[in-house]
Amino acid sequence: MPTDKVFVVMGAVSGFIGVAAGAFGAHFLKDRLAADMLAVFETGTKYQLVHALALLATAWTAVQYPHPLVRSAGWLFLAGTVVFSGSLYILAWTSVKAWGAVTPIGGLLLLAGWLSLAIGVFKA
Repeated sequence: MPTDKVFVVMGAVSGFIGVAAGAFGAHFLKDRLAADMLAVFETGTKYQLVHALALLATAWTAVQYPHPLVRSAGWLFLAGTVVFSGSLYILAWTSVKAWGAVTPIGGLLLLAGWLSLAIGVFKA
């Protein structure tokens, strides 16, 4: 499967999960989590939704500006979303603070994705 198609599929799946997680948090978790943990969960949802759109944009960009760094950006967005949002979801559910130490790794992956996208388009 071409990389751009993978990014569209993964962006759509991530968007689906992000919307479902947001609804789950708003309707099911609001009465079950402490306010600070609900805010953590919502942050994970926001970043997941933003980066689902980033994956869709990267799919288009990979066709328009075929450069290895553009493709790398998509993989970094995907990995960053899993690590960043995933660690926040687990932290909110479990209140195990150690998961908070994992979150910055995901953030660095997301930042690297944005930088990779910019440099890849510039160089293409």
